[in-house]
Amino acid sequence: MMRLNLMLFGCLLLGSFAAANAQQDYFSNWPAGTSPQEVGKQLADHFVTSPHQYTKTIHYSEICTWYGALRFAALTHDDALRDALIKRFEPLMPGGAEAERRPQRRHVDDSIFGVAPLEIARQTRDDKFLKEGLWWADRQWENPQPDGLSAETRFWIDDMYMLTMLQLEAYRATGDKKYLDRDAHEMVAYLDKLQQPNGLFYHAPDVKYFWGRGDGWVSAGMAEMLSELPENHPDRARIMKGYKLMMSSLLKYQGKDGMWRELIDKDDAWPESSSSAMFAYGMIMGVKHGWLDAATYGPAARKAWIAVVGYVDQNHDVTQVCEGTGKKDSLEYYYQRKRRTGDFHGQAPVLWSADALISAGVK
Repeated sequence: MMRLNLMLFGCLLLGSFAAANAQQDYFSNWPAGTSPQEVGKQLADHFVTSPHQYTKTIHYSEICTWYGALRFAALTHDDALRDALIKRFEPLMPGGAEAERRPQRRHVDDSIFGVAPLEIARQTRDDKFLKEGLWWADRQWENPQPDGLSAETRFWIDDMYMLTMLQLEAYRATGDKKYLDRDAHEMVAYLDKLQQPNGLFYHAPDVKYFWGRGDGWVSAGMAEMLSELPENHPDRARIMKGYKLMMSSLLKYQGKDGMWRELIDKDDAWPESSSSAMFAYGMIMGVKHGWLDAATYGPAARKAWIAVVGYVDQNHDVTQVCEGTGKKDSLEYYYQRKRRTGDFHGQAPVLWSADALISAGVK
């Protein structure tokens, strides 16, 4: 009997070991040219020398790419890359040679500028960058609405990353819970307003289309926030419920090629790289942290990553990126969105996914 019990115990141990190895294999043993270390390094180095895009002032998509590149530098202990990224940012500080490029509006698209100096401050502990980043974060809540939401609240799904990310970075840099509470309150309001019974999100309350990158911002924003919210935070359960509902829906819409479409629920829409990278990021984070079942979501995340990397060209530019898109109550408007190459809207989430895969391997 004792021998039988020992054999059963051994089988259980082997089974657990095999399951752990299988989970790890989702995020390792990459086909040639697709490892997150290789792809992330190529995109991060490329960003250092890339020109600004879209507007005379720094565009939010550029800040999102800066953040991804800075996180990559930290995760890979690439001090030379980190220093190059900081050197690129320093002229944008007050009084710097490119200070005229600093955004001016009290608008979510401009305020996210503060994410870059906050991430630099986290990595360098340089007070000048901390002061700069907190100025943006505090300004965003200077005149809150009566319900406690930021005055920059507009209920576009993009904000579930861009608005919340600034406050999250302020919390990470300071440990001050007020930033985290602002974030969670804001995200719950957006979940209640925009998430549909199928788990996906309309672009806005009056624009009832499931636009790929818009939902991608939500996927990334919720994953970022859940990685910081304590288990006992009063808003965590609500956000986790919305996150899991979205991830479950996305599984159903992932194409056989591993990609998602520019309009998620339209098979005749084209495969879109920025949203696919954002959805991959959301799933990678879920598997990494144990929020999602690894056997279900690990293969989907792996397939998405490999597919997205296939859209990175020889110049390390991400192709098939939907152009910048404001809301419009017209299905044809979304069908006609142009495809761009090297757009920061696409460069950023590929870097985030590389970061998430590397950190999953480290952990």
